[in-house]
Amino acid sequence: MNIDQGVTFQARVAKHAALADPARLRIVDLLTLGDLSPKELQSELGMPSNLLSHHLRTLEEAGLAVRLRSEADRRRSYFKLAPAALEGLVPGREHDARRVLFVCTRNSARSQLAAALWANISSVPSASAGTHPAEHVAQGAIEVARRNGLNLRDALPRRIDEVALDEDLIVTVCDNAHEELPGLHGIHWSVPDPLRLNNDPAFEDAFADISRRVHDLALRVRAA
Repeated sequence: MNIDQGVTFQARVAKHAALADPARLRIVDLLTLGDLSPKELQSELGMPSNLLSHHLRTLEEAGLAVRLRSEADRRRSYFKLAPAALEGLVPGREHDARRVLFVCTRNSARSQLAAALWANISSVPSASAGTHPAEHVAQGAIEVARRNGLNLRDALPRRIDEVALDEDLIVTVCDNAHEELPGLHGIHWSVPDPLRLNNDPAFEDAFADISRRVHDLALRVRAA
């Protein structure tokens, strides 16, 4: 029997070894839904910070998780699944939802793109809102949507308190919105703000990140 002992095989061994620990498997299960700060993970898991740091470092070394610095508070960080981290593995729990509400600060780019992508692939209704909505949708978001077969020209930014329903599954796609709504029970995606650079590559990167996450989540959300 010829078993590949190369780099790819060793990477698989490292991932399986990392996931063999119940705490690390639980962390990865949580990260399949959204990004979490170490403090949020510590609250969820109820473990000492030094032990959590050990588990997170092991997941990083195994290529399962990536640390991101918060754009809102540079002292804060988030952990997300590394690209293709779970290829060949089945992710964790599913959600029932009447509607998915995507939220960012200005409701002018990321949340609008997420809602439009969701509406294109899922029968579960979607909406978007902002904590401090802009006057109009960003032109870069309109253009990247157009290049990818979506239409945001008639979309209007709206406040979260005008849109949110009690039964919504809320997904924050912005660090500022997530940190501004600390008691919110939902999912967080730490997507960099394309308006910081305000160019086509930044909007394409944000679109690709959101698209991947939307497609992954849509497989796990069932109509309530």
